[in-house]
Amino acid sequence: MINGTLIPIGGNEDKGIEENEQYTQEFISEGILYHVVEEAGGVDANIVVIPTASSIPVEVGENYIEAFTALGCKNISVLDIRSKEDSEKEASIELIKNAHCVMFSGGDQSKITKKIGGTTIHKILAERYKNEKGFVIAGTSAGAMAMANEMIAGGSASEAFIKGAVTMYKGLNLIPELIIDTHFIRRGRFGRQSEAVAKHPNLIGIGLAEDTGMIIKNGSDCTVIGSGMVIVFDGNKLTHNNEKILDEGTPMTMANLTIHVLSNSDMYSIKNRKVSVLAIDAPFI
Repeated sequence: MINGTLIPIGGNEDKGIEENEQYTQEFISEGILYHVVEEAGGVDANIVVIPTASSIPVEVGENYIEAFTALGCKNISVLDIRSKEDSEKEASIELIKNAHCVMFSGGDQSKITKKIGGTTIHKILAERYKNEKGFVIAGTSAGAMAMANEMIAGGSASEAFIKGAVTMYKGLNLIPELIIDTHFIRRGRFGRQSEAVAKHPNLIGIGLAEDTGMIIKNGSDCTVIGSGMVIVFDGNKLTHNNEKILDEGTPMTMANLTIHVLSNSDMYSIKNRKVSVLAIDAPFI
C-alpha cells in the first residue's frame, strides 16, 4: 500500500509570472503548483526544491522560491545537489526528513538518477512516499520522468516509430508501473513513447503535455490537473509487437495499442487500467 502522493508534471508549468491580473489569480487558485501546495498540507508545508537536473540550478531554485512565495508559502528550501556526496550530507538528509513536499525541477533526468539514485536521500524519499500519508513528491519534466523505474533517458522525435529512437535508463523506481514522458505534445514524442511501451508492454506509458500533470494517490489513482492533455499508452492487449526481432533503425509495427486522451479532472486507475472522464457539466479542478 502506497500512502504518499506523486505529482508528475509535463514541464513549463505556470509559475505565476504573468503580469495580467486574471492569469495571476488563476495561478493562485487553479495552477499546478497550487495543487502541489494543497496536497502537501497548505502554505505552512515545508517545501524542498531540488534543481539537480538543471544546468542553471541556482536560477531555477530562485524561480521556484518566487513561485511558491506567490502562493503564500513560508517554508521553502532549495537543496542544490551536485554530486552523490551531497546526497549523503547530514544537512541534506535532514531537509528531506523534515519536508512535507519535495519538488524536482526539469533539465536532464539522468543527473537525478546519477547523483541521487541509490543514496540515503533516495532511500528516505522512497520510504516516506510508501509509508507517510500527505507526503508529496512532485517533479516537472526531467523530475517527472525520473519517477519511473524504466526511465526515458533520451530519443529522437523525428525518428518516430523507428527502433532505437528511444534510449532507456533506470530511474528512481517510485512508480514502476509507469513510463513517463514530458513536453509531450509540443515536442512530438508520441513515437518514442510508443517504442518505450513496445519494449515494456506490461507497463503503462504516460505522455504529459506542458502545464499539465497528474495527482497520483495510492500508487494507482490518477487525476489530471493543468491546462493540457495526458496521453495514456496501454500495450497490455497488443496482438502484434515486432520490437524484439527488429534491427536498429527499422520501422516498427504495433497492433491494438490502446490510447487514451485525458484532460483536466479526468481520472485513470493504474491498477485497473480504467478511465473515468469528467462529466460534461462538471467543474474543472
